[in-house]
Amino acid sequence: MISIDNYDFKGKRAIIRVDFNVPVDAQGNVTDDTRIRAAVPTIRKVLDEGGAVILMSHMGRPKKNPDPKYSLQQIIPAVEKNLGTKVIFAGDCMGDRAAEICKNLKAGEVALLENLRFYAEEEGKPRGLAEDATKEEKEAAKKALKEGPQQEFVKRLASYADCYVNDAFGTAHRKHASTYLIAKHFPNDKMFGYLMEKEVKAISEVMEQPQHPFCAIIGGSKVSSKIGVIKALIEKVDSIIIGGGMTYTFAGARGGKVGKSICEPEMFPVALEILELAKQKGVQLVMSPDALICDKFAEDAHTQEASVMNIPDEWEGVDIATEGKKAFREHILGCKTILWNGPVGVFEIDKFATGSKEVAEAIAEATEKGAFSLIGGGDSVACINKFGLADRVSYISTGGGALLEYIEFGDLPGVAAIRD
Repeated sequence: MISIDNYDFKGKRAIIRVDFNVPVDAQGNVTDDTRIRAAVPTIRKVLDEGGAVILMSHMGRPKKNPDPKYSLQQIIPAVEKNLGTKVIFAGDCMGDRAAEICKNLKAGEVALLENLRFYAEEEGKPRGLAEDATKEEKEAAKKALKEGPQQEFVKRLASYADCYVNDAFGTAHRKHASTYLIAKHFPNDKMFGYLMEKEVKAISEVMEQPQHPFCAIIGGSKVSSKIGVIKALIEKVDSIIIGGGMTYTFAGARGGKVGKSICEPEMFPVALEILELAKQKGVQLVMSPDALICDKFAEDAHTQEASVMNIPDEWEGVDIATEGKKAFREHILGCKTILWNGPVGVFEIDKFATGSKEVAEAIAEATEKGAFSLIGGGDSVACINKFGLADRVSYISTGGGALLEYIEFGDLPGVAAIRD
């Protein structure tokens, strides 16, 4: 693996996988350019050293090809503003125009390919199959796509450049053409961008060399989506704070009444298994004894506090309450390494956000006292930003699913492809 700092980009064309999957309004204006700004140092490194840059990214999940709603053309003004450089739009990824633009790109110039997901070859998932297609037909179509068209797609992308840089941590958990397969075409000229380097370093610091006590705060609505992560963390941490909708599945598994709260009864055996595993490993599971409950899911709802084990039938839990806030805060302040993934309540509604705010403030306070804090996952990042605490934590990861898979499996396809 080559470091971006030790590579000579002069006279080279670098194809850079960025994560420009940014939100846009109805007029196509970028409403949050955080991901674009995060990629600027890597892009500028190449340009300032006399190289040319070809940018590739996905946006959204387009159902048809192409879909103007997901065209990367609309983000060009935001990219140009942040880079301070004109961006040439290729219009597609595979056509003659894209090939010609990339071939003639001069030092200091930037080209942007069209949305990678306009091509089924990017994800290796066939499109246009009949709705009643059998499982065997779907598998055959996927195999045919990967054996032929996908390889041609990767080969075409690779032909545009002299070196490959992956700076899109948020997509590194996927074995896609632009994040995994393309790296094989640059055995001696592939590297992480600065953002990827920082992400891998921060996560490695937390998972491989944490200071103890090490606490993970895991929120979110469903136990089913976090089983692997929780089990992996039990092998690493001293304690896990369980929050969000998962709380009610754990409460229900222990015989509690959870009213209309989010709950997965089918996951009760798994919740009990996690409780037993934590006990065997000596890992403390911290859960709020009380909940803020509401009579409807709205800002003007009536609210009250209740035991998390005894929520009235027509009410639902939406946040931790007084005792939970106190317990979570005290626990967090006693830790030296803190990983936060997932809010502990419905933070999008202010009335239900006080628990998540308390957690965020406790993490910031612990960080100021010397703890290392890593915030990951879209909702956690939105949370920390909402409360204006982003500059008071150690590191904010750009990856949600990527971060969780890195924790669960210890590596990611997009990371391994560069290291190999």
